[in-house]
Amino acid sequence: MPVYTVHAPVAYAVDFRATDRFAFVRDGFHVWAALFGVVWLAWHRLWLALLGWIVLMTVLDIAMVKLGVAAGVVFLVDALLALLLGFEAASLRRWTLSRRNWRQLEIVVADDEEAAERRFFDRWTARQRVSANDQPSIDRGAPPPTRDIPGQAFSRPPSSPRDEIIGLFPEPGASR
Repeated sequence: MPVYTVHAPVAYAVDFRATDRFAFVRDGFHVWAALFGVVWLAWHRLWLALLGWIVLMTVLDIAMVKLGVAAGVVFLVDALLALLLGFEAASLRRWTLSRRNWRQLEIVVADDEEAAERRFFDRWTARQRVSANDQPSIDRGAPPPTRDIPGQAFSRPPSSPRDEIIGLFPEPGASR
């Protein structure tokens, strides 16, 4: 199954109004990026990667022609670089999104982009509803209070267990 990363712009609050701006980037090999690298990079508006790709391919091809490398080898190197672009296309999109101050929200595994969106938004809206009803002032991970405040039964420290020890040694200090 394909893996998708979900990205959101930092400039917008991550709430229900910003959901149309979320980007789902599929991880894996991108055939169209390998076949039509320049067009694919321009289509996804990866301008810095497009500039680097054009410069790399131009300099590499000119250098190989100047060195007298055979045309078959030049084609093979260009094909290998096209494969590399196909494999790294998703990484280039994620890198460009991070440069534009987008943040990665989650990783979703789904059959296609529509299923990934559905799965992500099901989990995300459930978390949004829970956090809206949550009381942030309560620290649920804190230890219980240990002071004995008159009139508040919950503030008394727990009594030490006497005969309720569970384990290999039922009496403290007893021999094995």
